[in-house]
Amino acid sequence: MKKKFYIETYGCQMNFADTEIVNSILLDDGMTAVQDAESADVILVNTCSIRENAETKVWNRLKEFRTLKKNKEDLTVGVLGCMAERIKDRIIEEEHLVDIVVGPDAYRDIPRLLTEVDDGRKAVNVLLSLEETYADIAPVRTTGNGVTAFVSIMRGCDNMCSFCVVPFTRGRERSRPMESILREVRQLSEEGYKEITLLGQNVNSYKDGENTFTRLMDESSKINPEIRFRFSSPHPKDFPDDLLHLIAERPNLCNYIHIPAQAGSDTMLERMRRPYTREQYFTLINKMKTIIPGVSLSTDIIAGFCGETEEEHEATMSLMKAVEYDLAYMFAYSERERTLAHRKFEDDVPEAIKKRRLTEIINQQMDIQKRRNKEEIGKRHLVLVEGTSKRSEEQVNGRTDTNKMVVFDRKDFQQGDYVEVEITDSTSATLIATPIRKTTITEYYGAAIEA
Repeated sequence: MKKKFYIETYGCQMNFADTEIVNSILLDDGMTAVQDAESADVILVNTCSIRENAETKVWNRLKEFRTLKKNKEDLTVGVLGCMAERIKDRIIEEEHLVDIVVGPDAYRDIPRLLTEVDDGRKAVNVLLSLEETYADIAPVRTTGNGVTAFVSIMRGCDNMCSFCVVPFTRGRERSRPMESILREVRQLSEEGYKEITLLGQNVNSYKDGENTFTRLMDESSKINPEIRFRFSSPHPKDFPDDLLHLIAERPNLCNYIHIPAQAGSDTMLERMRRPYTREQYFTLINKMKTIIPGVSLSTDIIAGFCGETEEEHEATMSLMKAVEYDLAYMFAYSERERTLAHRKFEDDVPEAIKKRRLTEIINQQMDIQKRRNKEEIGKRHLVLVEGTSKRSEEQVNGRTDTNKMVVFDRKDFQQGDYVEVEITDSTSATLIATPIRKTTITEYYGAAIEA
């Protein structure tokens, strides 16, 4: 009898892309995907270790699955991904919550490991690889909106930022062959996807022989001019100028860049092992704004990292105020075992101060976003319809190429349509618009260029 599997995914976009790889492997092995845990014979949790809160959610969910297992003795529960790699011994030996533990580079081995579980053994494979990119596996997207897709172009990271556990959970940096990426993009084009995000821990260090990340973006965007392309995440230390010029010139490369700062003072950046200064970061931001007029920027910010002083906190606040990000992912620092910060520094900023500083950062950012979104009123944008608005069946939502969420009346617009809209109102998170017409990237930007 075919086994039924259910995968629950936590964390970053890379984890969701990995889940699509696992889907493919299990379906090829003859298993069947189901949409709820109660129907499954095998439950897999794809995990994140970046922050303590993400791991806490997984622990709580695993305890729920243990309760489910009491009523279904042959149920297999497994943990995949970064958390599996980081704390495998605790998951198997101390908590006794799961039967199978699989690291990010061992997904091909899941069918064999499930056989071990059937034989009454716990099964573990968390070996990291210097070669594995899953380049030959076509991801199976069993969830999502059928409009936007993520494509993993590389795995691992060599940057070794002192706060980050990724190099220890995902291994060294390695890039997929460019042709395998382009093959996946062509397949998504044939399936009708309208927006693709290229993923990597540091996409701008992508390298396949003579092929750079700029070349990959160039070739990808040529496959179908009606598909938008985004990417995440680049590193400030080696952002190429030629990529900025390509984004400015190519209509289907989105005018949006996520460029993590993490902190705003040279002393903090040095402790974080971020190989750039505040001044160098500002120089890059100014270059982005000059080469790509109207570019939208987002960032990552950590509050309360080891040894952070009030002056360093204020420097982060002032950097964010000067750049005026359209979006920011802001978190209080949580110590991760195995990182340099865990080995070398003391997590010495009291929780109350971390929370207060994070609140100040968030409040300032919300004020910036509210003001910047208000400046959009009266402007026109091309929006890709992603789905129905959460607040009303009579409205749809989608994003501008600058990655701003827009809500407008449904009329006869469908998921996957490009719609020209005029912004009429805004909040700190959303733009409200009046739809003008259904159009295409080529038609919209051709008209804009002619005008």
